[in-house]
Amino acid sequence: MVDSIHVEPSTAAWTDRDRSLATLSAVADPVRWTVLRRLADGRACVCELQEITGVAPNLLSYHLKVLRQAQLVTASRRGRWVDYELAEDTSRRIHGALPTMGTAEATR
Repeated sequence: MVDSIHVEPSTAAWTDRDRSLATLSAVADPVRWTVLRRLADGRACVCELQEITGVAPNLLSYHLKVLRQAQLVTASRRGRWVDYELAEDTSRRIHGALPTMGTAEATR
């Protein structure tokens, strides 16, 4: 009988994988996707995002938190309002999170 050996994947691979999964999970929600599409046109205040999403303020706050934690949007305070905009590398990060042919073949 052969003893099995536990093999840990490299830390870098898990970090990239986790980052990709977090990014894809963040954009997969319809409300968050709507927010991202609006922010692709430029900065918007929470009140404007509230209007286009049609969700309760506390739910919108949650979705914006998820997008901030995934580092897809940034927030800046303007008086009593908070403005959101896409992070500089949002498009690159979303595209980079998608699996490529080489990645899929390597996991088979």
